[in-house]
Amino acid sequence: MAIAEVTVIPVGTGSTSLSAYVAQMQRVLNSQQGITFQLTPMSTIIEGDIKDVMQAILALHECPFDEGAGRVSTSVKIDDRRDHPTSAQYKIESVRQKLADS
Repeated sequence: MAIAEVTVIPVGTGSTSLSAYVAQMQRVLNSQQGITFQLTPMSTIIEGDIKDVMQAILALHECPFDEGAGRVSTSVKIDDRRDHPTSAQYKIESVRQKLADS
């Protein structure tokens, strides 16, 4: 399973507020198949098969253009671990366990 952290920034929108774009991108993610996702204050975490994750990232990148943005900057980090099943929650729990052990 792949875990991706995605930040999409519409540029030249005439406003410093981006929450309407973020809300629309979350709606777009709701329509994507084969993924789970969670909104964070600075990005969105997407989990799933790498092909489904990449399709979701493309949909996110296109979303601000569909909403009238003339330019979009998208940053992506992908953790694609194939030696055993993983998830964002698993990664957090692993760190918590190590903190509890020390």
